[in-house]
Order: sequence, then C-alpha cells, then structure tokens
Amino acid sequence: MRTKGEKGFSLVETLVALALLGLISASFLSSLAQTSTARVTADERVSSKVLAETIMENVKKESYSQEYEFTIPGEFEGYTATINATNERSAYIQEITVTIHHRGKDVLTLESYKVNR
Repeated sequence: MRTKGEKGFSLVETLVALALLGLISASFLSSLAQTSTARVTADERVSSKVLAETIMENVKKESYSQEYEFTIPGEFEGYTATINATNERSAYIQEITVTIHHRGKDVLTLESYKVNR
C-alpha cells in the first residue's frame, strides 16, 4: 500500500513484469533453436547435393562398368555414398543412382543415365 508521497512499483507489478519477460525470453529462445536446426538441415542438404553431383559427374566420365568406386573428399567428413548401376533395356544404357548418407541417415538420392558409346 502506498502512501501519498511514495512512488514506485509494488511487488505484484514487479512479479507480473518478470513473468512477461520470462515468457518473451522463452519464446525468443525457442525460435532461435528452430532457426538453428533449420540452418543445419539446409547446410546438410546443400553439401549432400554438391557431393552427389560431383560423384555423378565422375561416374559419367569413367568407362562403362557395372561397379563404380569413389573416394569422399576430406571436406565431406561424416558423409558416405552408395553408387548403384543398373542396366536398362539394353546393355548400352545404365541407370546410375547415387545415395548420400550423413551420420547413418539417407539425405539425398540423385539418379541419372549413362550411355555406353
């Protein structure tokens, strides 16, 4: 209870202000965590796409074969790749599938065709 000459905040007003500040802070931190997760996921997909395209280009440059091998560059630590070559209707066309894995989960699959000329 205030007397005539006193100015300031009561305990109830201070607690309400702190509760509002807490809610706003929690909301902000939650948004920050979601943004961080989305950024990591986007970076993972971009790295996977670059790696898959690099592997696919190298496979297309190699001579026609049933099995292709590729070494993952050092800057793609934690990534692995699976390359599958399947002959289509004739022995002259192959469907090449490159699947990129990161930390045990499939991230991206890229498919293309290769012609034996």
